[in-house]
Amino acid sequence: MKKLLVLSLVAFLIAAFASCGGSNNSESTTDETSEAEASKTEIGNPSYDPHRGEGKFTSVELGATIDLAKADLGDKVAKVKCTSCHKTTNEKLVGPGWSGVTQRRKPEWIMNFITNTDVMIDKDPEMQAQLELCLVRMPNQNLSDQDARNLLEYMRKNDGVK
Repeated sequence: MKKLLVLSLVAFLIAAFASCGGSNNSESTTDETSEAEASKTEIGNPSYDPHRGEGKFTSVELGATIDLAKADLGDKVAKVKCTSCHKTTNEKLVGPGWSGVTQRRKPEWIMNFITNTDVMIDKDPEMQAQLELCLVRMPNQNLSDQDARNLLEYMRKNDGVK
């Protein structure tokens, strides 16, 4: 019984010393704090651009008119991957309706959201607010860049771009 008590006391003391050890990282200098604040954008997320989102697409060239071949391919992608949760109208199904999305969002943002869904939901405050309304996190559909581009063209067609 004494051995058990002594071992318990030793284990407790080791745990107590281990939890108190190490450096104290809670102190920071004014320079470190100002550097961290300077790297934040106006919405408070480090290096997040709310206009283009988070991902590899920094510029998406759109034609003045719809590329109907891409839009048709995008329609096929939408039927397989998207329309079980999204309608092409303003009506919310599981996720929000797509009507007007190409007027509200830049093409880079749409492409980054389609191909980098998880990171965008984690960083974009508007997407986080949308998640509170829809209550279901959009799954990453693992679309290729080309499928995403075709889907964007389909969305443009849906929004009435000629």
